[in-house]
Amino acid sequence: MTNRITAKPEIHFGKPCVAGTRITVQSVLELVNEGLTFDQIIKDYYPDLTIEDIHACLDYAIALIAAEEINLAGTSS
Repeated sequence: MTNRITAKPEIHFGKPCVAGTRITVQSVLELVNEGLTFDQIIKDYYPDLTIEDIHACLDYAIALIAAEEINLAGTSS
């Protein structure tokens, strides 16, 4: 996992943030979901971020989903 994402109990109750900032991965992902470009996110919302930081947020979310155990109720093997 990238060292660009950290989680510290004293910052946003332990939610994952971009290292060295108080910007949560969730906040960045919500802006990406709204259709903003990486450049717009940096220019209009978080000038302290880099494009690599935004990629790290996406990578973090992908890794989280990849590691998630899926249990489908009502299905048989």
